[in-house]
This record gives sequence, structure tokens and C-alpha cells, in this order.
Amino acid sequence: MIPREDIDKVRERIQIEDIVSDYVSLRNAGTGSMKGLCPFHDEKTPSFHVRPHVGRWHCFGCGEGGDVFSFVERIEHIPFIEAVQFLARKAGIELRDEKGPSQNRGVTRARLVDAHTIAVEFYRDQLAKNPAAQEFLTGRGFDRDVIDSFEVGYSPDSWDELLRHLRGRGFTEKELAATGLFSTGNRGMYDRFRGRIMWPIHSITGETIGFGARIMGDGQPKYLNTPETQLYQKSKVLYGLDRAKKQISTERKVVIVEGYTDVMAAHLAGIESAVATCGTAFGTEHTKIVRRLIGDSASPSAGVQLSSGRSVGGEIIFTFDGDEAGQKAALRAYEEDQSFAAQTFIAVDKEGRDPADVRQQDGDEGVRELVESREPLFAFAIRSVLKGARLETAEGRVAGLRAAAPMVAGIRDRVLRGEYTRQLSGWLGMDEDTVRTYVRNAGGPQGQARQTPAQLAPRNQLRDPIERIEREALEVILQMPNYARAAGVDDLPAETFVVPVHRSVHDAIRAAGGVAAYAAKEEELQSRGVPDPAGKASSWFVEEVSERAEPEVVAAISQISVAPIPQHDPAGLWAYARGIILSLLRLGVTRQIGEIRGRLQRTDPDDDNYVALFTRLMQLEKQKRAYEEA
Repeated sequence: MIPREDIDKVRERIQIEDIVSDYVSLRNAGTGSMKGLCPFHDEKTPSFHVRPHVGRWHCFGCGEGGDVFSFVERIEHIPFIEAVQFLARKAGIELRDEKGPSQNRGVTRARLVDAHTIAVEFYRDQLAKNPAAQEFLTGRGFDRDVIDSFEVGYSPDSWDELLRHLRGRGFTEKELAATGLFSTGNRGMYDRFRGRIMWPIHSITGETIGFGARIMGDGQPKYLNTPETQLYQKSKVLYGLDRAKKQISTERKVVIVEGYTDVMAAHLAGIESAVATCGTAFGTEHTKIVRRLIGDSASPSAGVQLSSGRSVGGEIIFTFDGDEAGQKAALRAYEEDQSFAAQTFIAVDKEGRDPADVRQQDGDEGVRELVESREPLFAFAIRSVLKGARLETAEGRVAGLRAAAPMVAGIRDRVLRGEYTRQLSGWLGMDEDTVRTYVRNAGGPQGQARQTPAQLAPRNQLRDPIERIEREALEVILQMPNYARAAGVDDLPAETFVVPVHRSVHDAIRAAGGVAAYAAKEEELQSRGVPDPAGKASSWFVEEVSERAEPEVVAAISQISVAPIPQHDPAGLWAYARGIILSLLRLGVTRQIGEIRGRLQRTDPDDDNYVALFTRLMQLEKQKRAYEEA
């Protein structure tokens, strides 16, 4: 029910790279191209590309791709209309007809976010009225500015005060039930959080999607979180990530703590890359989020620590408590994929304190020293296993070897495995050759990661020169339509492309009006004063082409529209684009010349068609010479 003009307005205002960068650490990948780790499948080397100039993204690993709306749909698991609303709010655009019939079919994400935003202000107002709640926070070293910065609040110890507040703001019973802010009993709905300190939990883009709550007294449960909702899935959320993501991407380091006050303490100590899980163990989905932000890769050097203390490939530092639960959490992290484990460190306070307690007792410097005291996860995990063995006895040492050897054998990096084999012999006090033999026997064939092929082979893997030129020409048309138009690409006949999928893409381009349609759109945007009219027109053009393509061709269009273009300056880009189009034209003319010559050989010179064919051959020969001399 949103008018097409409003959707186009959102597309014009939004920069796709800004949206994607909220979820993925993007790095330069050549002229007008950026890349990072795909957020839609697990990978160790970046194959996810974004072309800001055309407003498209594509993963060459899993084959997914599209525009900024499809990205938000996939990453936030929401329908198209809510993706438009999501981006419209970011762009400051008021959409029309948002309350049409389509909006009444269910609870929208936008309404849930609005309810949480109002709840944040409600809880903050309540905190300002409650001296005991304020004392709870200030007594832990957090002043008013910090409390306001993290938007900490307080839920009054009443049955339905927030419920009545949100009803008064026009929310329906169905919407209120879907927020997760309320429970239901015999008397109907009532406030889920009562008499607790409230921490808003934000999505990576900064929207409030849930709350973490701590009781002030001795009641149970001590901590209470928002239940699973349309907005909030705890296995995919890290508290503080919206504040920390820029620092994580810049430093390629993340510090993972266990509580909300630990995040606050770490940030106050200058460790602005600190985040926390929300009432659950650090799991696979958290790993994927972290790896995308630090730009993790499968480089053999990942996790290798330099003399400066910095780890090549980024660092993930856990500050688990020194108790048994913390050690179990470390071992769970160890079980994640190897490149992640090789970059992971553990920092445990000798007295078993968490970062918030360390800051209270030792100040900001104490928190920084705690993080600096980290040790590699491999070492921590192996030593944790050995703690249960009585190493003063021969039987205990053998038991320790049996427990630790499979862990060392499981290290896929051969050099790193050798180093830990030597360390294990030292920790056990056993002969190195004996330990090495046992580790070797404890190992097995290492599994290979499954590779998912892309829809089209990458351009640099194409061996057929015709297929390669056709692919390069389509890349020019979709990514640089202004250059393609100047090179005369709209004059290409339908039969120019011989590779079936290329011909289908070209058919969709022609159905969209060719690059002439792009030029008209650019002129229209320019007349309206839209910033970057060429870029916005390019994005619109690719979308138009996609809409006119067969469903099985859309993925190919997405891939071609973001494929990296060889590095050139602006003048070089024009020469490259012109050269590719001329090469394609020459191929087409040469192919037609061959066909007509064959027909001439099969035609009687006295036949009326012979003269027409010969005339056409002369025209094509002349055209070919012109292309060769251009």
C-alpha cells in the first residue's frame, strides 16, 4: 500500500553501503566496489560484494543478491513493506498510506519498535523519580551522565503502569502482546518487568528491541530478559553492539563480557569494543556477527600474536568469570570454527571478579590490565582440561594426556598444532616424542568446508574469450550505463550475445528501455535536485532490469551488477568501457560476416537474394573496419 514514488524516494535517499556497514565490515575491493564476509552464509574468506554506485549487493559464495530493500528483508527477517518502513525511518521520510489494508493483517515491526522506544522513555522517567534505584547505579560507580548515555531506567513495582501508558498511546492489545513487555495471567495482561533496573537492548542499527532487567533486592530471578519476539532473538543479539560496532571494525577487536554493567564499566575504561550476550551463552550466531564485523578471514596467519601484542587477523577477547561456568563458556567458544578459535583470547581476573567489580575496586586501569592479561583460547582450553588431572602421579599425567591430546590434534594449523604439542609435553612433564606420537594417533582426517558455487563463474575464471567479453560488456552496461550509452550499447542487436544467460540478461536490459532509460532517469533526478543523480539512476536502472527478467536470471543480474571492475581512474574507466563495447561489437559483426559468407556460398549468383546478401556483406566489412580503427 506504499506508493511507488515513496519507495523510489527512499531508494534515492539511502546509501546501500551505509546500511550494509551496520552489519558487515566492508573494505575496498577495487573501483567502486566493497566487500566483506557474507551475513547470509558461513564463510571464511570474503565473497560478499557491494557496488554503491548501482545500489546492489551480491554474494559470490551463496549466490544471494539484490538491492537495499532485499538486504534489509533478509538480514532483519521482515517482509518488503516493513523493510521500506525501516529504511524510510532512517532516511527521515514519511510514507503515505502506511495504514492501508495491508497494514492491518498483522503486527508490524515498526509498531513494535515504536512501543519499545516509548517504553525506554517511560522507564527513564521512572528512574528519575526513584532515589533507591539511582543509588543502586551510582553505588556501582556510574554517574548520571553514564546512566543517561546508556538510557538505563527503572520499572515501577506496579501491576500495569507501563501497560496503561502504552494503551494510552494507541497501541492495540495484539501489538502489546507481541512486544514481550507483558505477561498474561487470569486477570489478563500485566507488566512483565516490575521493580527492576532496566537496560534497553538495541539492534545493531540502534533500534530498541528488548530489555535486560535486574532486581534490586534479593528476589528471584535476579536477571530477567525480554522473551523471544518478532524483534528479539537472544541468540542473535549482543548488548552494546550498536555502540561498539564502529570501534570493533576499526580495531578489528571485540571484548566480550558477561553483563550489562560490565559493558558500561569497560566502555568507561576506554574499551569501547566491549559487548555482552543477553542471558544466553555465546553461540554460533554470535560468532557469525563478530566475524563479520572484525572482517575475519581464513588466513593462515589468523590469530598469530606479534611482539606488539596485536593479533594478526583480529582479536576476540572473552572476560569470563573465573568460576566453573566461565570455563565451560570458554570451552564452548573453543568448539567454534578454527579460524575464530585461533583469534580468540581469554582474560580471567585472578580473584574471579567481573569487569564491573574490577573497575569499582581497581579503577579504569584495572579493567584495562584485565583485558591486556589475556591468553590464547587454545592454551586456556587445554589447561582447563588438565586441571582435573592429578599431574603429580604417572596415572594422572596419562589421564591428562588422553584428555588433552584430542584437543591438540584437532588444531588444523600444522605449525600451531606442533607448538601446542610441545607446550602440552611441558605442562604434563612428559617426553615430547611420546606426546607427539599420542597426539598424532588421536587425530583424524580433517573435514573440508563445503563450497557453495555461485550462479555464474567469476569473470577471471572464464576461458572462452567470447563469454568473457560478453560478461565484461554486461558489467559495463549495468554498472556504468553512462559510459555504455556513450559507447553506443543500445545499438547492439538481440543476437549479439550468444551465451544463453547473457542473452537473457541483455533481453531484460532492452525490455527496461536500455541505457537510454537510465539517462532519462538521471535527467529527471537532476532536475529535482536529488544528490548523486547518476548513482541513484544506476540503482533504479538495475532494479528496472531485474523486474523485467525471468526469475532464474535475477540472480545473474545481481551478480553482474556488483562484480569488481578493473581498477582505473575516470579517464581509464571510459577507455575500458569503450574498449569492451567495441570488442563486443566487433565480435557481433565478425559473426554476422561469417554467417553471410556461408549463405553466399550456398546461393546461386543469379538468385535475386545474392545481390542483397553481397551488399549486406560489404556494409558489415565496412562496419568492422570502422570498429577496428576506433
